[in-house]
Amino acid sequence: MKAEPARQLKLLDLQALDTRLSQLAHARATLPEHDQLVDVVREATVLDADLVRARTTLSDIEREVNRSEADVQQVRDRAARNQSRLDAGTGTAKDLQALQHELESLARRQSDLEEVELEVMERAEAAEAEVADLESQRAEVGSRMRVLEEARDARVAEIDAEERQVGAPRSGLVESVGADLVGLYDKIRDTSGTGAAALSRRRCLGCQLELNQVDLDRIRSAATDEVLRCEECRRILVRTDESGL
Repeated sequence: MKAEPARQLKLLDLQALDTRLSQLAHARATLPEHDQLVDVVREATVLDADLVRARTTLSDIEREVNRSEADVQQVRDRAARNQSRLDAGTGTAKDLQALQHELESLARRQSDLEEVELEVMERAEAAEAEVADLESQRAEVGSRMRVLEEARDARVAEIDAEERQVGAPRSGLVESVGADLVGLYDKIRDTSGTGAAALSRRRCLGCQLELNQVDLDRIRSAATDEVLRCEECRRILVRTDESGL
């Protein structure tokens, strides 16, 4: 392939530009906030599951509390009615005696039910405390998530802005280099990461290896418009004033 020396030199500018664009793309993909957000989202997911479990448990216990309160109230109401009848003294002596026995039985029943009610209410308080603690933890995790998202978005915006600025001259460089040379350059870059490298002080700056005398003699004798390739890394080798030829 033939290409004027000026076009080949422009290829180094294109390579520098593409290297910076690749660095920016890598920086965007490897922002520390990405991994941090993965950890925080995982933490939030666990807390969400714990909250569902804790709220379900609390709801079940609250139903137990309601049933216990209803049972206690039912016994209290019956005892109040019996006490009213007993106080009124209506009925036979046998009936009044039966009411007295039932009141004693209801008192024992009420005591038992109130113990159950107290135990259930204590469990409800513990469940409420667990829900409140988990909600507090989830709120804190949500806050950290928002901070990380804002930091990530701000950094991505900075990278995007620099990427637009750096990439703006690319189309002009591609045009000045020429489609034929750019095609070869892109093909090499797709496999090795860089498509062109300068020959500087007898060293290929792509693979950082010093050329042997045979290769140097071949390059010296090549026409100035001949597109050369490094024998080691196969990148386009661009001759410059510092090539040491």
